Amino acid sequence: MSMPALLPIQEYRDWRRRVARAFSRAAPRYAQLATAQEAMGEGLWQHLPIKARTILDLGCGPGDWSAHLAARYPDACVLGLDLAPGMLREARRRHGQAAQWLCGDAGALPLAANEADLVFSNLAIQWCPDLDGVMRELHRVLRPGGRVLINTLGPGTLFEVAQAWSRFTPGSGLLGFKDTDCHRVSARLAGFHHVQVTAQIERFFYPDFNAVMASIKGVGAQTARPGARLNREDLKRAEQRYEKLRESAGLPVSYRRLTLVLER
Repeated sequence: MSMPALLPIQEYRDWRRRVARAFSRAAPRYAQLATAQEAMGEGLWQHLPIKARTILDLGCGPGDWSAHLAARYPDACVLGLDLAPGMLREARRRHGQAAQWLCGDAGALPLAANEADLVFSNLAIQWCPDLDGVMRELHRVLRPGGRVLINTLGPGTLFEVAQAWSRFTPGSGLLGFKDTDCHRVSARLAGFHHVQVTAQIERFFYPDFNAVMASIKGVGAQTARPGARLNREDLKRAEQRYEKLRESAGLPVSYRRLTLVLER
């Protein structure tokens, strides 16, 4: 799904509802299918500070990282925030009171200024149309000296999937991703004094085309615009194109992971 940098307010509300609905539907099977997302999240762990008192897990999904953070910092208050109510229901079911579960938008965080000293966010902010607004909110809620750790996605992500579709056009179900410079500039404009942005290609392999699509759609990461439908012939042609990319390990899916380490 191609996404402009800024959306009119009503279009943004519609977008937000579609994203929340897609991830709510995906919630029961998310942990089972999100092996790539989990593997990429482990890359943030090396950047954790020694101490933290109030931690925000932004885009917490089914709450696994929130629970890990609660175990890592047993004296801290962990806030797991997600836009999708279904994800929060799954987080409560899986992890109980390991964190306080909040339904909210990254562009309007339900936290007071200077409330958190650590923000952890694994593969969530790429869903936010207004990157600058998210950065301003993160800077607002972070205490001086606090740290923000983010994994997001950059251009080149899912290029095999894009290549497989004969009618790949904006609106066909994949995100438009912002590059490292966009994230670096946005963080600086928000006021962060330390900004580190690195990029790395992560590749994962799946046994067949159905498994590839399940790894994307099954974790909510495909929310086509109203009226966008794929028929059997579309799927057959896409599968044939994807098979041409097969390697010995299986069918590849590439993610360009951007890691941001920000300090106020």
